[in-house]
Amino acid sequence: MTNLNSTGRVQAAAPEDVGSLPSKTAQPMRTIAPRARAFIPSQGIIPAQGSPPAEAAENGAPAADVANGGEAAYVYALGRIEARFPSLAIEKEFAQATGRSETAGLTDRAALQTVLTQREQRYLARRMCWVLAIQSLDTYILQPEDPADMDMLLGAIRPTVNPGDLDAVIGVRGPVAPPTMCNGLMVPLVVVSQIYSFERATLLESIPKPEKMDDEEFGPASEELFDRIIQLVDNAGATDEHRALNYLAVRYPAIYAQAAECFSRNCSLTSVEVRGSALSGTRRIVEVIFTYTNRQTDVAERFFCRVDVTEEFPFLFSKLAPFYERW
Repeated sequence: MTNLNSTGRVQAAAPEDVGSLPSKTAQPMRTIAPRARAFIPSQGIIPAQGSPPAEAAENGAPAADVANGGEAAYVYALGRIEARFPSLAIEKEFAQATGRSETAGLTDRAALQTVLTQREQRYLARRMCWVLAIQSLDTYILQPEDPADMDMLLGAIRPTVNPGDLDAVIGVRGPVAPPTMCNGLMVPLVVVSQIYSFERATLLESIPKPEKMDDEEFGPASEELFDRIIQLVDNAGATDEHRALNYLAVRYPAIYAQAAECFSRNCSLTSVEVRGSALSGTRRIVEVIFTYTNRQTDVAERFFCRVDVTEEFPFLFSKLAPFYERW
């Protein structure tokens, strides 16, 4: 059960970089320097930073963003990226391109990847509708921040899809797409800054094994742990609490190591809570608290870490440590 509370603000220096789980797209995270973002018809609608409310509203900025003085609505979401045909004309054009390509023996999904990743078919990739589905629910329409970043979307297409494969999408949320943009689909637009694709098998292999557990015990435990964590981050990734959870799930393997170690001591993961940090100041910091309960004694142990969610890219503010309630 996840108990989410409002976040606070804090002024402090960030700790050293932490390790992260391996991704299918191995390029390092690219930090985006603060700059103005305005209405870009081909890439979505994002309010210009510092724009007057009236101007931002004319540019199609969400009402909440205008009320916040043009503050961007950041997204850190976990789901699965899918390519859709935005219109019948694009679907027919894709069929003709498929007929000119070597796709014998391929499944439909593998043929889709083969055609769209060909350089001469890049014009089709730019016209496809890229959708992020979370738990099979269409949640966002994705637009690359730079047309040259189309490779990030193409890299998320898998010839075969296995349960547990994930795509982490980081970007800025805009307004709801018009019905003509993606064949009637009306969900918020997200201008994408970075995408990480994770395969279930790779994630499981990256979880550190406690010294007290052998391979026969650790294999099933790591699979159950992964499924539990992914179930906890079943969200749209649009709030500070959800962004922090999603960041930890795919970028901070220490939470998996701690859970596996607690499993070896006959403890169960019973709750995850996200709350605002008492160190609130000029930056937004949240505390993520993991509670483990012993199956025999019913005694609870709690561990927590802090995540800075002030900007587009969350980062670890303090490492995992025992948690003690402050009264």
